[in-house]
Amino acid sequence: MPRPTTLLDWMLDADPLPDDALLTQAKRCLLDLVGVAAGATRTELAAPARRFAVSQHGGERPLLFAEGRASSTGVALHGAWLIDALDAHDGQVLTKGHAGVALLPGLLALPEADRLSGRDFLGLLAMGYEIATRAGIALHATSPDYHTSGAWNALGVAAVAGRLMGLDAERLHHALGIAEFYGPRSQMMRCIDHPTMLKDGSGWGAMTGVSAALLARDGFTGAPALTVAAPEVEQLWADRGQRWYLHEQYFKAYPVCRWAQPAVEAVLSLRERIGDPATIARIEITTFHEGKRLHVVHPDSTEQAQYSLPWSVACALARGTLDAEAVTELGAPLPRALAERVEIRESDTFNARFPAERWASARLHLSDGRIIESEPCEARGNPHNPLSDDELAAKYHALAGPVLGERAERLERVIQTLEDRPAGDLLALLGPPGAE
Repeated sequence: MPRPTTLLDWMLDADPLPDDALLTQAKRCLLDLVGVAAGATRTELAAPARRFAVSQHGGERPLLFAEGRASSTGVALHGAWLIDALDAHDGQVLTKGHAGVALLPGLLALPEADRLSGRDFLGLLAMGYEIATRAGIALHATSPDYHTSGAWNALGVAAVAGRLMGLDAERLHHALGIAEFYGPRSQMMRCIDHPTMLKDGSGWGAMTGVSAALLARDGFTGAPALTVAAPEVEQLWADRGQRWYLHEQYFKAYPVCRWAQPAVEAVLSLRERIGDPATIARIEITTFHEGKRLHVVHPDSTEQAQYSLPWSVACALARGTLDAEAVTELGAPLPRALAERVEIRESDTFNARFPAERWASARLHLSDGRIIESEPCEARGNPHNPLSDDELAAKYHALAGPVLGERAERLERVIQTLEDRPAGDLLALLGPPGAE
């Protein structure tokens, strides 16, 4: 199979921030990822992730919001594990998964990042979204299995790591092939049906992408990456530089699986009409098949809570919102009672709209005999119904503030002006909570 020279040259040489809109969107993605990473330090996954990175990937690179140091592969693994631990990071509907969760740790892992300008750091992040998203769409188009995000976000990490390390087109060709071959082809729906700390495979994806670039630099071969070079996916890459998938990411309003969020919006649209949530006798949710698979009623871990539609709906009704505490503090009696009253049905209409659109509706049966029903709802945060800058900032501070204190304010200011600073100003603020 011939090497796609023009595409590889574009990956290495294109300006990933040709206009101010892309620059602004890259900063929005960065702020959101950093906030989620900070919030995720409060999850149970954070401690074993740190211990493993330090003990098994010894090195000198600082970990993201954690004590200790590790190798580049260890920093990438830990950082993506950490962000993935709190299911509040951005995603893209056609990939049915997430790019940024692996890309930011992949950049932080490499010593070359310390010498970047802030604008170049944002540019590499933006380029990674472009490559990872297209690779994910290509994988879904050519594979019958639904793989976790690590299967394809590894290619985005390999590409930006290769560009950062100064690989030529031939070595980048091999880096992409190595990342594709060794990327975790793990079963997404297994993690939906049996939620654990494995999550979306992005820790292994970030580690694989960095490893692939390092191997290719040293002469290790692995080309081609079929999701990049195969003739049947050529059209998916043909509009590069004209269509920017960075603009097609969604931002989550709540720290749970995206598939549960239309149902959350549906019940929240009814909450003011019900009075006391304890008077709800039955909760009927109609959604698409994949949303129905989020079946856990009484989660006993953060992972189960984040992949539970009944718990998400119950917490939204009981609390009036769905925040990080809802998936880390699982003993509240009212949500547990309401979760038992959730019945989930699937709709052929909603199934036909998935994955490009995710919809749900709710019908609440009250103890006084009243029945109130929502309109069909989508999750907020898509390009056509975006979270505002103020909403994103509020989400960031809700996640980062309790962990970082005053540093969260400084970190936000640095991100918002990063194009006029060295990347080191950002990196200096990503140390462990409590450190200055």
